[in-house]
Amino acid sequence: MSRLLVKPNGTHGKVHDITPESAGWGYVGFGLYRLSAGETVSEKTEDREVILVLVEGRAAISGAGEDFGTLGKRMNVFEREKPAAVYVPDHAEWSARAETHCTLAVCSAPGKGGHKAQVIDNIGLEERGKGANTRYIHPIAMEDRDIADSLLVTEVFTPAGNWSSYPPHRHDEDNYPNMTYLEETYYHRLNPAQGFGFQRVFTEDGELDETMAVHDGEVVLVPKGHHPCGAPHGYEMYYLNVMAGPMRKWRFKNHPDHDWIAKQQA
Repeated sequence: MSRLLVKPNGTHGKVHDITPESAGWGYVGFGLYRLSAGETVSEKTEDREVILVLVEGRAAISGAGEDFGTLGKRMNVFEREKPAAVYVPDHAEWSARAETHCTLAVCSAPGKGGHKAQVIDNIGLEERGKGANTRYIHPIAMEDRDIADSLLVTEVFTPAGNWSSYPPHRHDEDNYPNMTYLEETYYHRLNPAQGFGFQRVFTEDGELDETMAVHDGEVVLVPKGHHPCGAPHGYEMYYLNVMAGPMRKWRFKNHPDHDWIAKQQA
């Protein structure tokens, strides 16, 4: 199995616990809890900021001494309702009590003490691409929203038979404004759940070139290179992206062989 493909550890409790140490990089962390109604979890953020994303279900959430009440309307991620999300700064603590069965993502990166704990509301909906490259985006915490020190978080719905993160692009050089270095995780879901999708992670020099069949609940690590995804006919794909690096800006370059596709769609 590819070292870039991380399978869940069971079906209940903390099923993902990806740290910079386990991923072999410097910035992005990703955890995922699957909880039953009535269960409570809490964590200290230490030197990292956190964005909690209720992928599914309802939970009462508090963080950094603030009680944000019960959040979440989306019982199934493929309802495409906007997610509930909360930002918690570094050197704080958060807790969540599941009011229903829920899936709670814990997105983390180095914090700098620059932002307060808050509910992330007014999340938009964007349509990108054309034809079989059409996908739908909830930009939870991208750079146009000054609500985090390091984290960039978004979720994407790719219709059955379509491609996303396409044309292939990379953001693996600290060379602003031409490109920014951003590590990235993809938490995948498939509908129906027995389906599969594909993700390729590859560099232009061929030093890294891995193509993975991804299943419901799995995570793909993108340390560098291009990283397109494909959803086979009959299976809708969702993924939650977490990105972070030295600068909280998303600047990327399309693969030179495939950039014509982006220009054609412009």
